[in-house]
Amino acid sequence: MEESVVIVGGGPTGMWLACELRLAGVPTVVLERDPEIDPYSRALTVHARTLETFALRGAHHELLAEGGRIPSGHFAVLDDRLDFADLDTDFPYTLTIPQARTTELLQRRAVSLGADVRRGHRVTDCADTGSTVTVSVEGPDGVYVLDAAYAVGCDGTRSTVRQCAGIEFDGTRFTALGALGDVVLGDPPPGPVTSEWTVRGTFMLVPLSGGRHRIVVHSPEDLRDDWPGELTLEELRERVWRIAGTDYGMHSPSWLSRYSNTSRVARHYRKGRVLLAGDAAHQHMPMGGVGLNVGVQDAMNLGWKLAAAVLGQATDALLDTYHHERHPVGEDTIEHTQAQTAIMSVFSPQGAALRSLLGKLIVERPQLNDALAQRLSGLAVTYALPGQRHPLAGRRAPNLRLSDTKELFDLLGDGRPLLIDFGRVDGFASDRAASPFGRYRCPRPAGRSRTDWADVSAALIRPDGYVAWASDDTDAAGVTAGAANAVAALHDPQPAHLHLEGNPA
Repeated sequence: MEESVVIVGGGPTGMWLACELRLAGVPTVVLERDPEIDPYSRALTVHARTLETFALRGAHHELLAEGGRIPSGHFAVLDDRLDFADLDTDFPYTLTIPQARTTELLQRRAVSLGADVRRGHRVTDCADTGSTVTVSVEGPDGVYVLDAAYAVGCDGTRSTVRQCAGIEFDGTRFTALGALGDVVLGDPPPGPVTSEWTVRGTFMLVPLSGGRHRIVVHSPEDLRDDWPGELTLEELRERVWRIAGTDYGMHSPSWLSRYSNTSRVARHYRKGRVLLAGDAAHQHMPMGGVGLNVGVQDAMNLGWKLAAAVLGQATDALLDTYHHERHPVGEDTIEHTQAQTAIMSVFSPQGAALRSLLGKLIVERPQLNDALAQRLSGLAVTYALPGQRHPLAGRRAPNLRLSDTKELFDLLGDGRPLLIDFGRVDGFASDRAASPFGRYRCPRPAGRSRTDWADVSAALIRPDGYVAWASDDTDAAGVTAGAANAVAALHDPQPAHLHLEGNPA
């Protein structure tokens, strides 16, 4: 069929999924109800793991050229920010760039790769027939129907695709709100980020492009379960003045909005031929700017698996691993955003004491700073891979320097799995083990600058940059057999493969 995959929703998640599918040659249609990219960008933050995700495909350069870099992040708007300097990544910072621009850049890439992006096309129904998915659409020229092998809902928290599939959206209704405004400041403060917490409330201020600033406010009157109506500039100005003693001369708002801590996660990320990603799969308080990032990483995990299924390279079991790997990430995201909301919302002397203690612990215990920074940046995500016992299995692979001219990310641009021979075992037949996937033999033993990679003789890297298999074996026959079995199991993750590992290490 011509439309092998229909993606509903044209935000960053849907666009990155389209990029991944087209990279593999899968016919892809993106249906977005809005005729133009929404200029109002709730998300501003691109974290380290998402930048790594884009860098795996060489799609990060324009983002880096345009975004602002902040070498820290916040946890519950504590006075002591998390230091990103020691993160094991090429991108030890938060990149600030409006979501509208991120979407624009990803859409441009998707179209250049051959995706059929249709804006102003609203999906009204989505039905899994067993052999296809029938998607009903209202477009500028009338009503039509698409038949596809799979449909993916990337269409937000009110997802039509999720509702049509009958997938439950489990969680809790909001108990707290927040307010934000994109405004011009007559007297802006210095520095890239300004934030303050008091018993009267908390606020954060971040500069945007075009001379504007984003102001986010959360205060005692926001602890409620009813909706107070539209936010006004007068209300925002009064609340900021109450907390900071100034309104920074704010005027000329381009966007005013409220948000909530409603927290839900889809019970299933896959139901037959229908899948969910991004906000269609999980909803949470926008703490730390993680939402866009979790969605893009959903798409990265799903893209190569869905492409393999469409192209007949994988069994159905591979597609099931999308839910098994990403659903826990959605639940974890809800946990830490709700925890931050609780810490930020105790507007009392007791709350001040809790925040002071946590701030001191972050400063005094570098390991706590690192743990929270890795969680916020997305670098802490690991996947449980059945049958794999090497400590690297299921972890993200850093951008290893493999030679004087090659780094790992350079070799994953085509979206294929990659078998790396680290040059430590003579006679390892990597060409036979890796076919038809990519392979690379280091010209000399590599990775010794990293203690966790120092003894690795070979590793299989998934298209999303996670380690599928690694071995410290020094026997050529054992490494060859282990690699061949790992390659076979990558697209067919069945128990039959799990006992075939020659040396699980």
